[in-house]
Amino acid sequence: MTASDPVAPLLPPRVQPLIAAAVVAGLVAIAVWAAAGGWFNGGIVHHDAPPATTAAFTVNVNSAGVMELSQLPGLGPATAERIVEHRRQHGPFASLESLLDVPGIGPRTLEDLRPHLRPIRSRETDR
Repeated sequence: MTASDPVAPLLPPRVQPLIAAAVVAGLVAIAVWAAAGGWFNGGIVHHDAPPATTAAFTVNVNSAGVMELSQLPGLGPATAERIVEHRRQHGPFASLESLLDVPGIGPRTLEDLRPHLRPIRSRETDR
């Protein structure tokens, strides 16, 4: 090939506008799809930073063991053991407020625990 040889176009001139239109239509379709998916307002979740889950961990204070109770915020293994020991000595708790009888649990601790404790049903409602 010499410099004087004419270069043939890769695509015929009458097909080039059709291909350009197809590319533009594809880009517009991608933009519409991205807008519908929420890309432009933070709707897409990055795979390395998923949103925090809101699942609540709840326990039944009358049947939970030391390991379950020690997972609750503000309770350590020692306080969890005291709850289980109190339950062993005095029977099941009649209400969540009866947890105040356990040494180491005060009103503030009880309020912090309340969202993580399942309600205690009275014996009359069980019938």
